[in-house]
Amino acid sequence: MDLVWPVAAWALWAAVLVTAFKVSSRHDPGQGADVPVPAPVADLLRGMRAQEVFHTALFELAGRGRVAIDGDHLSLRPPLEEPLPAYERWVLERVRTRMAGASEAAVIDLMPTAAELDRAFVPLVRRHAIELGLARRRWPSLLVPVLLSAALVVPWYVTVAAAGVSWPGIIATAVSFVAGIGLLMGGRGFVPTARGREAAAAGPAGPEQEWIFTGSGWHSGEIEPARPLPQRQEVTGYVVKRWADAGRHYLALHDGSSPKATAFEVEQGLYQDVLPGDSVRVLVRPHSGTVVRVLAHDRHW
Repeated sequence: MDLVWPVAAWALWAAVLVTAFKVSSRHDPGQGADVPVPAPVADLLRGMRAQEVFHTALFELAGRGRVAIDGDHLSLRPPLEEPLPAYERWVLERVRTRMAGASEAAVIDLMPTAAELDRAFVPLVRRHAIELGLARRRWPSLLVPVLLSAALVVPWYVTVAAAGVSWPGIIATAVSFVAGIGLLMGGRGFVPTARGREAAAAGPAGPEQEWIFTGSGWHSGEIEPARPLPQRQEVTGYVVKRWADAGRHYLALHDGSSPKATAFEVEQGLYQDVLPGDSVRVLVRPHSGTVVRVLAHDRHW
């Protein structure tokens, strides 16, 4: 079985793909105008989950008087004449629909499904990031990923013709399918610009807002600090609140039955990955009550 031609065909396709990516990177507009970066856009550029971006948008609207948030409840304010970006208009419309005329509602009850956020909300935030010069489309046209996907037929056919139904042919089929679907699903792509990367590294413009979840049965609002432990210990519970204070990040866990939740300090990476409502099992460091690592993580959203 001679695989010289299949290897050459795959190398040629890979070279074309790399060249396309390099050419696309030359279109970065650079620094551009220095405009304020909305906190939801910064969250998106940092790779935060869609629920996080939506939650940040709610608090940014609250900061401008569009809604009022008191603890874990939200109420609408009279509409103002100030024009809003499309993603903020979508958030307000979604909140009004979910509230269905009620005077107030729990913030967690206003959260759309992940599918709805990915389909309707995230594209609007991405569009606003592009309008601000914080991101760009990787490809100038959908024709580019379509042609790259179609070109996979050549190395696939050469490999199957040479190897037949054997492991090289099976691998070529799998790689072609995954790569082709990935290119097509990515569409024109979304890439942060240099200024967008700076904004993402700098974090949100305002202070991080606390996020409260009462679905575990925790309604008292009382939180006690973690007690010193003689040795490392596993703790399981629902994340019912998270907040940041003086650069340190905290999660409050509730076991589902106690009147109080317990606060633990966590690293920023874990803080960003875990959302209130998630169920976690963590390993806690003795004496300090700091979470060492997450042993299990069941996402609520």
